[in-house]
Amino acid sequence: MKALTYHGAHDVRVETMPDPVLQQPDDIILRVTATAICGSDLHLYRGKMPEMKEGDILGHEFMGIVEEVGPEVTRLVRGDRVVVPFTISCGECFFCRKSLYSACETTNPGRGAIMNRKNVRSGAGMFGYTHLYGGYPGGQAELVRVPRANVGPLKLPHGVADERVLFLSDILPTGYQAVLNGEVGPGSTVAIFGAGPVGMMSAACARLLGAERIFMIDHHSYRLGFAQATYDVEPINFDNDDDPAERIIEATDYRGVDCSIDAVGFEAKGSMVETVLTDLKLEGSSGKVLRQAIAATRRGGVVSVPGLYSGFLHGFLFGDAFEKGLSFRMGQTHTQRFMPLLLEHILEGRLNPEVIITHRLPLDQAAHGYRIFDEKEEDCRKVIMTPG
Repeated sequence: MKALTYHGAHDVRVETMPDPVLQQPDDIILRVTATAICGSDLHLYRGKMPEMKEGDILGHEFMGIVEEVGPEVTRLVRGDRVVVPFTISCGECFFCRKSLYSACETTNPGRGAIMNRKNVRSGAGMFGYTHLYGGYPGGQAELVRVPRANVGPLKLPHGVADERVLFLSDILPTGYQAVLNGEVGPGSTVAIFGAGPVGMMSAACARLLGAERIFMIDHHSYRLGFAQATYDVEPINFDNDDDPAERIIEATDYRGVDCSIDAVGFEAKGSMVETVLTDLKLEGSSGKVLRQAIAATRRGGVVSVPGLYSGFLHGFLFGDAFEKGLSFRMGQTHTQRFMPLLLEHILEGRLNPEVIITHRLPLDQAAHGYRIFDEKEEDCRKVIMTPG
């Protein structure tokens, strides 16, 4: 099969790889019909994530047609069309029984070996996302093995286009969990830091849940313009306004928003000190967005963090957060929990996640897709790819 493989920072290649085979009785083999480049894939592309190995197959947003089923697969048959969540969860462990699927205890074979002295271990296995999360081959390929097929893949109705449902694999549930974590509801005020795909899905879901005002902060004017036209956000370009929190506070009767969502994560451009510390591997993440989120959120409000963070960071304003009585909610998305409900919203026309797509490419142009998405060329918001 053809698959996109990792060979170091900014070096991804479509190569011929062995076809996957069934390994466990509840596996399926999926023929991929659509796959996407996620913003978190760019952390891998830039060489920022550890435990990537040469030849690893990338991709965790994908869907397709079931080609083979293991003898213990009960929910799917050959020919079913499914979208697959980015986390691999058993459905039976302590956390899965609590619907905390991204914390699954059994699907990450590396979790016992890769841990720090505080016993903080990686959660559930993930497709195409480093050996910290199990080293599972990803879905930017013609074929992919999907473990735990009785728990993850969501069977789709006939007639719904791939583009409409592909983002159920990650970014739509991630945006939805972000606004749920932020306790967003009718009349809420929200600040979304980052106008990438997760930021866009957060805005869509905030509108779905009744948010009254949404501020969106980014430094790419084309993304802010799209978000303003599509989700009626109030855009703030931090290239022109170096203290978005101050502007947000002034616009909310000097209180701040009910919820701030950090959809940027650890690669936010921080201070000179943070840049030096991260370059020297003395700090894991930039805290610039979190500091802005703390400042922009009203007393008693919530800071919701769907953006990926790693390691530790300095300059975390814990005293300010304490004094304001803020709550923090964060973590990988429990995708399986939200997929059925979000599919219903899509089918009923309440959500249209496909509107963010700007580029449709064949898989053999994946390297080009990564480059333009990474460098924000051609007004790129989201790239989807089709194998074959």
